Amino acid sequence: MRDPYAVLGVPKTASEKDIKSAFRKLAKKYHPDANPGDSQAGARFNEANQAYEILGDKDKRGEFDRGEIDGEGKPKFQGFSGSSGNPFGGGGNPFGGSGGFDFRSAGGGGAGGSDSSFADFFEQAFGRGAGAGAAGGGGRRSGFNAARSGSAKGEDIRATLKVRLEDVVSDDKVEAVFPSGKRLAIRLPAGVEDGQTIRLRGQGQPASFAGGEAGDAMVTIEFVEHPRFRLKDRDLILDLPVPLDTAVLGGTLPVDTLDGRVSLKLAPWSNTGRTLRLRGKGLTTKAGGRGDILVSVRITLPDEPDAALADFLKARQPAPAV
Repeated sequence: MRDPYAVLGVPKTASEKDIKSAFRKLAKKYHPDANPGDSQAGARFNEANQAYEILGDKDKRGEFDRGEIDGEGKPKFQGFSGSSGNPFGGGGNPFGGSGGFDFRSAGGGGAGGSDSSFADFFEQAFGRGAGAGAAGGGGRRSGFNAARSGSAKGEDIRATLKVRLEDVVSDDKVEAVFPSGKRLAIRLPAGVEDGQTIRLRGQGQPASFAGGEAGDAMVTIEFVEHPRFRLKDRDLILDLPVPLDTAVLGGTLPVDTLDGRVSLKLAPWSNTGRTLRLRGKGLTTKAGGRGDILVSVRITLPDEPDAALADFLKARQPAPAV
């Protein structure tokens, strides 16, 4: 995979906000639902998700910047101790010697000589073919045959999972259904984003060869539009209808949040547009906390005409000029 910074189109000095913004733009542009049948768009969408898996996680980003993992999140080979630009050390000799080395047959140096050790090492590493493997390991493959078998990873499977905002803040699992009919119950990670793809390792198709690694299950999260709340990063915006008398006199109003009803105290003489904050009632964050609910006051008149209110307002009207 390419450098995740290059994939998202951001510099290495980019802030978390810039990285999140770049990811959202790419996810929206290349989402499979917006590009049906376009395999290139699907590949770009998966590439952007994989890049965000690295750069959107503070710890993984640090590991990548230090060269400890690659663009797929896999540990990089660091070589043996004592190496200096050479993963084997010792001037190019994997056994620490100062010069080159010969690979001789086991018979050249006796049963216990160093040549025999070299031969044994390469016998175990590369094998002599299927016959030798069967004789020494009960039919087990070794060397290149084992590597070929082990690298035949199964295919990944993909599904889009529509989730409610209530699911994002709940500890309950949600079920993803794949085109094959396979079902997986998953728990959404803290701070999950709209458009983010979650990788479930080893839950895909089995490998083609015995002993190979199974593929992964890729679940793309899609937030369902909420009837009351709008999103602003990890905060939720709520337009709250407020009766005229409560706006003038003040009072307590019920507010239905994602995880239950709470009471909101409104000060007297609150105008439309005033914003109140319910802390810790928004969406989960990667750091383990939650955003807020921003309640915007919207003064409403009674459903039915109020004659007393109308008479009161008429009495307050200035007398017409003579």
